[in-house]
Amino acid sequence: MGRKDAMLMEPGAGGSSARRPEDTTLSQDVPSAQGPATTAARDALTSDQLLSLVLTSLDDDKAEEVVSIDLRGRSAMADHMVIASGRSSRQVGAIAEKLADRVKQATGRTPRIEGKDAGDWVLIDADDVIVHVFRPEVREFYQLEKMWMPADALSRVREQVRPQP
Repeated sequence: MGRKDAMLMEPGAGGSSARRPEDTTLSQDVPSAQGPATTAARDALTSDQLLSLVLTSLDDDKAEEVVSIDLRGRSAMADHMVIASGRSSRQVGAIAEKLADRVKQATGRTPRIEGKDAGDWVLIDADDVIVHVFRPEVREFYQLEKMWMPADALSRVREQVRPQP
């Protein structure tokens, strides 16, 4: 082992270039510099408040056909599911990225994101709120609303989003 390798393994050796245990620790629970730093501030955000934050973010970023589904009592994975569309892969990715940043600022936790690189269907897991952002064609193909919404609520949503002649 060379001198440089030994310096990296010994804490405090070699001045400021030595690695410390916190340099190699990864955590999604590290508070953001801009978000709340206390546990009390993070715990104060209820699932309904998080839903409100998500819906506001989607509205700010011009997401289309936003549908919120209450999952309380129906699923243990989350309290709410939100489904939205973006006009293009680029917009879908941008909506997801902005939403993740806003959730991190508000809660201090980074939501898990899947599918952002492809931009066809992005899943954002913000613990109590699961968000799906689709391109319109992909959303039509998978029809998640059909799977999760009661039939009477689904027909009301479809009437609301249909373009008026």
